[in-house]
Amino acid sequence: MTDTGTYLYAVTEEIPSSGLEGLRGVADTPVRTIPCEGLVAYVSTVSLDEFGAEPLRRSMEDLDWLGETAGAHHHVVEEVADQAPVAPVRLVTVYRGDEQVKDLLRNRHDDFVDVLSNVAGRREWGVKAYVDLSAPGPSRTAPSLGGPGTAYLKRRQAGLRSREEAWRQAALEAERLHETLSSIAVASHRHRAQDPELSGRKEAMLLNGAYLVERSRDDEFMKMVDDLRDRGVEIELTGPWAPYSFTDLEVRGDG
Repeated sequence: MTDTGTYLYAVTEEIPSSGLEGLRGVADTPVRTIPCEGLVAYVSTVSLDEFGAEPLRRSMEDLDWLGETAGAHHHVVEEVADQAPVAPVRLVTVYRGDEQVKDLLRNRHDDFVDVLSNVAGRREWGVKAYVDLSAPGPSRTAPSLGGPGTAYLKRRQAGLRSREEAWRQAALEAERLHETLSSIAVASHRHRAQDPELSGRKEAMLLNGAYLVERSRDDEFMKMVDDLRDRGVEIELTGPWAPYSFTDLEVRGDG
C-alpha cells in the first residue's frame, strides 16, 4: 500500500463548503476540508512517492512538474479566496496526516485568526514597473584638447555619468510610484526586482510591488495605476489575487 500524506493549500475560518464541490488540486487529487476549532484547512491526500521529502527534492528541479504543481496549488487557493478570507500557505507544504494539520490549527489558532481578520474584504494587486535604460542619452559634443584616446575616454565617462543619472531618476520614479499606490492600499510590500531572465523583459524592472486593497477601492486603485502610466515608465498590473504577500505565517510541513 502506498504511503500518503496531507497536502495543505490554505486556511480559512469555518464557512459552508458549497461551491467547491469537485475542486481538484495537485496531481489531480480531490480537495477536501479539515475543520478544527473554528478554522478550516483545505487539503488533498497525496502519495508520498511523489510528495515525500526525497521525491520533492528531485521534483523541485523539474520546471514542468513545478509549473504544473504551482498552477494547481494557486488554482485551489484562488477558488477558496472567492468564498472567504484566506491564508494561503507556501507551495508543497505536506504533513504526515490529518492529525498533524489539526495540531497546526490548534497551535496557531490565534495567529491564523489575526491574519484572516487583516485580509477580510481585501485583495492583493501586483504592480511591476519597467524602464529601458539602454537607450543613449542626448549627445553633447565638445572640442577635444587631446588625441583620439583622450576623446574616447571622455565620451565613455560622459556615457557612464548619463547612465548613473538615468538609474538615479528611475529609482526616484519607482519610489514615487510605490508611495502613490501605497496611499490607497491598507498595506504594501516591495518584492525584490526580477532580472530580465526571470521577468522575460529586456527593460530593467524598477518596481515589483504588492498592494493589499479594500475591495471597495479596487476601481480607485486601477484608475490610479492608469493615471501613472505614460511617464517614461511601463506599468504592468496583475490581480486581484489571494493575499499571498500579506499572510506571512511561517507554516512548514513534515517533509
